[in-house]
Amino acid sequence: MRWTLLPKPEASKVSELSSALGVDLTIASLLIQRGIDTYEAARKFFRPSLEDLHDPYLMKDMDMAVARIEKAISEGENILVFGDYDVDGTTSVALLSSFLKSYYPNVATYIPDRYEEGYGVSYQGIDFAEDNGFSLIIALDCGVKAIDKVSYAKEKGIDFIICDHHRPGDELPEAIAVLDPKRSDCDYPYKELCGCGVGFKLVQALAGNRGQTLEDLLLYLDLVATAIGADIVPITGENRVLAHYGLKVINSNPRTGFKAILQQVKKEKLTITDVVFIIAPRINAAGRMKHGNHAVTLLTETDMDLAARFAAEIEQFNIDRKETDKSITKEALEQIKANDEEDRHTTVVYNANWHKGVIGIVASRLTETYYRPTLVFTESGEKLAASARSVKGFDVYEALEQCSEHIEQFGGHKYAAGLTLLKEDYEKFKLQFERVVAETINPKLLVPEVKVDAALDFDMINPKFYRILKQFAPFGPGNMSPVFMAENLWDSGYGKCVGEEGAHLKLGVHQGSGPVYGAIGFGLGDKKDLACSSKPFKAVFNLDENTWQGKTSIQLRLRDIKS
Repeated sequence: MRWTLLPKPEASKVSELSSALGVDLTIASLLIQRGIDTYEAARKFFRPSLEDLHDPYLMKDMDMAVARIEKAISEGENILVFGDYDVDGTTSVALLSSFLKSYYPNVATYIPDRYEEGYGVSYQGIDFAEDNGFSLIIALDCGVKAIDKVSYAKEKGIDFIICDHHRPGDELPEAIAVLDPKRSDCDYPYKELCGCGVGFKLVQALAGNRGQTLEDLLLYLDLVATAIGADIVPITGENRVLAHYGLKVINSNPRTGFKAILQQVKKEKLTITDVVFIIAPRINAAGRMKHGNHAVTLLTETDMDLAARFAAEIEQFNIDRKETDKSITKEALEQIKANDEEDRHTTVVYNANWHKGVIGIVASRLTETYYRPTLVFTESGEKLAASARSVKGFDVYEALEQCSEHIEQFGGHKYAAGLTLLKEDYEKFKLQFERVVAETINPKLLVPEVKVDAALDFDMINPKFYRILKQFAPFGPGNMSPVFMAENLWDSGYGKCVGEEGAHLKLGVHQGSGPVYGAIGFGLGDKKDLACSSKPFKAVFNLDENTWQGKTSIQLRLRDIKS
């Protein structure tokens, strides 16, 4: 692992902010590294306010979207709320459909089948709309590239409103409105909303027409916060405000479906990380293993007994998903070794029988193992489908664009994408992808990097310091949990490996004659000899809390150790 110590901000600026806020120099330095260099910026950072959310009408086409929905309602049209089968899509559908149904009954939902229809707007979904008398489809978290499908709907007399956050192509679909802050002609001030965030802006605009305020919409923000965490969008600007208030809702008055999930896992106060690792995988498991409709049903259910039953079903889907992804990951690692492909710049693996619903997770696992751009393929009807994952700093979407002659269809982001291709093009694509990555990637990016915010001596760690640090949350891209480095550390003598096959490292760590702090290093079991050798070592770590037998203490969450 490469340790990169971030540059120290200018000392005079740090000193000035430290005085203005009444915080120590390290806290002031961490704030400036995040672009927070004035009292006012710090106030907005530490005290997110609904007033900091932008006017939804700043988004291109918002006025047309609202006008078309109001027309549909006034004329008694049937509205179909359509969304993708992942967390962002299903939360978006639950959000908009439950808001519309609160005052208009002719609303139904549609989630495409991952296996029968694939990602995004589908011809089957449009046919369903025609067969059931829907004249307006609102597509969420998808649709910005669905040019042919929107034209197909138009021929049938069905209008489209698109709420998306993916990069548009050169041409936009002929929809009534295309809400996407990443449109080149959209001046919306914040570009990093997730699909559910764009859906919320539409709800905000519609609510304004009905005399409702943002306070009236707080109950929907548990869905938005979950989508923000799951879709790994930056937790800055508007997303920080939405995530902050959404977490408050999750922890104080969550919707019935969330309550049912949380009863099963027996977790109380959730952070955004808990949302990502507890709630999101369960919602995702429905679309991966069965159908995304199960997730929407749970998220919109208001009867606790029914919600508990739906949550139990989804829990089983999640258990099945874990078992499936574990076995496929094992097979994929064996395939890489058998084909002698451990020294390549890319990982591309394929098995016709792998479960399409978990290949994205497997791609992430393989990226963790070999740390290089990764694609996992399986069979999908007459074609092959793949999930792509990348390493920090490398744009896999751009790499796929350079292989487009061998690809049928693709879409996604810098670090995650999906694609389909013809079986006969697989080997040609695999060679081209390896060639493109080998020619364009900086070799440094193939070694995992941990960016260190600051050096930290243990005598600087105290309850006040940690209390302020906690207020940096919610953490995520653009505002990661601060990483510290400390040198001249010693194990207290009780260091040991814990967990399955001793995968994790548990230590008591002190620096000189100071106090001993508990430390846990997940996946660092192989560093035990280095840490427990009666010699000093250095470490990079985050600070968090550990509660044991009713007592809570500050602990080090180790990221790496070196001699």
